[in-house]
Amino acid sequence: MGCSDGFVKLISEPRFGRLVGAHIMGPNATELIAEMTLAIQMESTAEELKKTIHAHPTLSEVNMEAAFAMLGQQIHIP
Repeated sequence: MGCSDGFVKLISEPRFGRLVGAHIMGPNATELIAEMTLAIQMESTAEELKKTIHAHPTLSEVNMEAAFAMLGQQIHIP
């Protein structure tokens, strides 16, 4: 795509870890936010999002990576 700048930020409630919000900035953010709205609607946790299969190589992997990072298990973030 020629652009690698952007980020995904997940917000969860502390008691049960349910996702309650997400910020997505960067190319094709509008394509990526749908997965987050579904996860929030279904009261998913970062652990559940982490376990969801994401095709490789795709931009949607950034959502999975954000879930890993939320759990302190990031793969591609230094």
